[in-house]
Amino acid sequence: MSSLFDFPTTQKWPPQHPERLQLYSAPTPNGVKVSIMLEEIGLPYEAHLIHPNGNDHHSPEYITLNPNEKMPAIIDPNGLDGNVQPLFESNAILYYLAQKTGKLLPQDSVRQYQCLQWLFFQGAGMGPMLGQVGFFYKYAGKDIEDKRPLQRYLNESKRVFGVLNQHLEGKQWMMGDEYTIADIAVFPWIRSFNVYYEAGHLVDYDSFTNIHRVLEAFLARPAVQRGLLIPEVPEA
Repeated sequence: MSSLFDFPTTQKWPPQHPERLQLYSAPTPNGVKVSIMLEEIGLPYEAHLIHPNGNDHHSPEYITLNPNEKMPAIIDPNGLDGNVQPLFESNAILYYLAQKTGKLLPQDSVRQYQCLQWLFFQGAGMGPMLGQVGFFYKYAGKDIEDKRPLQRYLNESKRVFGVLNQHLEGKQWMMGDEYTIADIAVFPWIRSFNVYYEAGHLVDYDSFTNIHRVLEAFLARPAVQRGLLIPEVPEA
């Protein structure tokens, strides 16, 4: 599509600033990755709330942008090749924005691939495991009498925390002294596991001192504090 307005998504969520990148998201662990990234790099954007408790992400207009019906997604009217760039999957968007701006991604090819391996680690392992704990501990799955599914995901989550905690030994960030998209991918999920799922005690979170230390540094960043609240969800 050659124009932003060729996308049906823009009919349901009309842009007020069509020259800017359009973000379709919610303040979920995956959603805030992109808003935090955009705040960190200072790229102008316009945020549209895809309400997590509604059917926005199942609407025909949104599905044309993200057939997986998840959040977030973007439409960049100023893509890398000069064309309009639609994109879904939070970690793909992080990588795209890093490539577009040359920010928050190591320039050395070896370190860049090392950064990407942690991006995939989060997307393929950490996110799914922690999300399943949330379902079986706090949400609909908590009413299931058989506790073996919850225990399975707790065991794997604790293992993943151990891998991450060991990696962070002696490091300021995921890539050592360099703050990158790997941090933006990982730490919103750690925060949600403790704050929203309230499940930290189930894996003895306090014992993972390196994770706790880096999470606190992450949450102290002004761009992170802003991004965690975007898009704003109106009070019920």
